[in-house]
Parts: sequence; structure tokens; C-alpha cells
Amino acid sequence: MAKLYFCYAAMNAGKSTVLLQASYNYEERGMRTLIYTSDLYATADDGKVVSRLGVSSRARLYGEGEDLFADIEREHANSAVSCVFVDEAQFLTPAQVWQLARVADRLGIPVLCYGLRTDFMGELFAGSAALLAIADSLREIRTICHCGRKATMVVRRDETGRAVRAGDQIGVERAQYDSLCRTHWEDEMGR
Repeated sequence: MAKLYFCYAAMNAGKSTVLLQASYNYEERGMRTLIYTSDLYATADDGKVVSRLGVSSRARLYGEGEDLFADIEREHANSAVSCVFVDEAQFLTPAQVWQLARVADRLGIPVLCYGLRTDFMGELFAGSAALLAIADSLREIRTICHCGRKATMVVRRDETGRAVRAGDQIGVERAQYDSLCRTHWEDEMGR
């Protein structure tokens, strides 16, 4: 039985690296995968998932209005798809999360989503909230704070290095982000 998976972590935990490695494992065995990533960070129509280690792969771009079930169903009808991978899953809409659940439930294709759980203000992203609610399997990918404890939070910094305490949830500018434990995040955010 295929499942919908949500693998979440703070920034710089290696989510994209894990995604690319898993996709490679399928492809190495002659199986076809589809990789999706958000169009929020794409330049032109260039879709790629890139890890900090320098590994990358072409990816299909999804935006807010994309019907992922229809796209995957069409691709699967043309040539069997063994697994679907979604990077930046926090940017999915709740409707798209349900579409991906239908891919697992009705097409029998496993769907592995990778993304952030919370934003820099400690609030859930809409896509992450939906995935936490309905995914069959939840997996935390761990990274560490500068103190050595598990990092579960993200702080956004301005150009001077100070923590940003308000603003849009999704900032496509190239801000500096740091992964912190909850204690250090609270200290930075003045809570």
C-alpha cells in the first residue's frame, strides 16, 4: 500500500539531499520518479532541487493553482511512475496535499514530501499543517543548534544580522536563516 510521507526539519538539515538520494535509489533500479519543487524560488521556468552538497536534479515546478493529482495521473498513464518526491512542501496548499494523498490512495504511488514545519515566527505553514494532519507517516530530519541541542526553529535575519520579528511568512528574498533550538529561538525573538 502506497503512503503519503512528510519529512520535516529546520533549515539546513539536509532535506533536499535526502530527497535526491532517495530518488536516485529508485532510478538506479530502473524505476521512474517525479520530483516537484515550488515555483517561488525558481528563475524563469528552470526547476531544480539543489542540495547544499552540490547534488541536484531537474524538477517540475508547482504553483498555488497546480493540480498535482492531474499532472501525476497524466504522467503515470504515459509511463509508470514509481515514486513522487516534493521539495519545499511547506508551500503546498491544503488542496494540493489532498491531491497528493489521492496519488498514494488511488494511483498506488508513494509520495514523499520534504519541507519546513514552521516559519521564522514559529507558525505552521499551511502545507505543513495539512501534511501533519493527514500524512500516513511523519519523519523528522534532525539538525543541531549552535549549542549542540536539536534545532527545531528557524530565525530570519536582516542585513545587519538581527532577528526579524515580523513580516510576511514567505519571503523569497535571499535572507539569512539560522536553525536554532527552541530556547535560543525564544532568546533571539524576545519572547
